[in-house]
Amino acid sequence: MKAHKIKKYLLILLSVFSMKVAAQDLQIGDVVPDIVLKDTEGVEIKLSSLRGQVVLIDFWASWCKPCRKENPEIIKTYEAYKDKTFKNGNGFTVFSVSLDHKESAWKKAIATDHLTWPYQVSDLKGWNGEVAKMYGIKSIPQSYLIDGEGQVISINPRGESLEKELRKFSKRTFFFMNE
Repeated sequence: MKAHKIKKYLLILLSVFSMKVAAQDLQIGDVVPDIVLKDTEGVEIKLSSLRGQVVLIDFWASWCKPCRKENPEIIKTYEAYKDKTFKNGNGFTVFSVSLDHKESAWKKAIATDHLTWPYQVSDLKGWNGEVAKMYGIKSIPQSYLIDGEGQVISINPRGESLEKELRKFSKRTFFFMNE
């Protein structure tokens, strides 16, 4: 093999390796890295400000058909669990991270899909955004369910599996009746 081909091959290997090191390979039990992005009004929101709640970090975009198809299920689950108490968190919310480039498309999708939770954030850099790179997002929808301490309790829960995870971690109240 010629020297220039070896150098080229080594550079490719090095770049692939450095991409893998830079991206998070989150596993269940890991504490997620903080996300600090602006919301639809330009106000900076930190994921860490939601500590104490169970949070679904949802990576999506207005142009992503599977994401948009999943939104009604997320809404249903949000409405059912937002006020529940969990073993390691009070309440459930969604922290939506958009990979959009166009602010108008992002805001329109939020309104059209009736995404009522307050945590809608984006840097409007799509796949090139710091957070997408930090979390190693390669496809969307992508989500992480985290507990009140920021630990991953489920990766990519959807529909019934999201509800099942929330039920598993919810505190149950038992009522005993006098006989």
